[in-house]
Amino acid sequence: MNDTSAIRSPSTASLEEHHKRILARLEEVEGAVLAVSTDYPDGHRIPVHRHSRSQLLYALSGVVMVSTGKGRWMVPPEHAIWLPAGTDHAVEMLGEVEMRSIYVLPDALQGLPADLRVVAMTDLVRSLIVEAVALPLPPRRTARAGLILDLLLHEVTGLPERPLALPFPSDRRLAALCRQFLAAPSARATIDGWARAAGMSRRSFTRAFRRQTGLGLSTWRQQACLFAALPRLADGEAVTTVALELGYESVAAFTTMFKRMLGKPPRAWLR
Repeated sequence: MNDTSAIRSPSTASLEEHHKRILARLEEVEGAVLAVSTDYPDGHRIPVHRHSRSQLLYALSGVVMVSTGKGRWMVPPEHAIWLPAGTDHAVEMLGEVEMRSIYVLPDALQGLPADLRVVAMTDLVRSLIVEAVALPLPPRRTARAGLILDLLLHEVTGLPERPLALPFPSDRRLAALCRQFLAAPSARATIDGWARAAGMSRRSFTRAFRRQTGLGLSTWRQQACLFAALPRLADGEAVTTVALELGYESVAAFTTMFKRMLGKPPRAWLR
């Protein structure tokens, strides 16, 4: 039978100490799964760390930004990120975040994702996570707890991946251009402009960027603009304002991009 423990946000201890206790608990629990429930205030940042278990980090509310040496990943509400064991990462809260995490031993089940990815939540997995964090602590384990956790692990393997990754190139020149873009994202950025700034031909730049990130610049740029837009929309800014300030020629063009990336137009996603 799998094992689980629910750890909730402290009332008096600092969040930093709370996180340290979570990391320590991950090494102590013998079972396959540890369920953790923690609420974070807007702007809270968890510094770079790693753990020996893989993590399914689910944002019940709020937006989470996860950063690694290879790029950034956005986790909006009703999404989750899968972090393989041993991944160095930092976490930043954009808005008040209700975080629910499932920590899993790497060999708990064949077919668990081997790479970092953002996934869309399903009704079933959402319900299973809610039940998992509410399960009693050991030694009060039940057959029901084992069934919930076994089903949760199997369902994780089928969660649909979403294009909310923003990988960085390994080339320093290209990575610097990416960081400059994130500081001032604009839908009007062009391949020719980036190639000139990198001191490369258009063809060499295009090949190098795709080889190092797995994405074409146009797709990368759209995802970067989406990363910039989501926290602003979640904070209540008007779609028109966000779209125009990101350099889109019209709200319709921004909405088309948004729907293609997230499956819904901005207003429907916000609802």
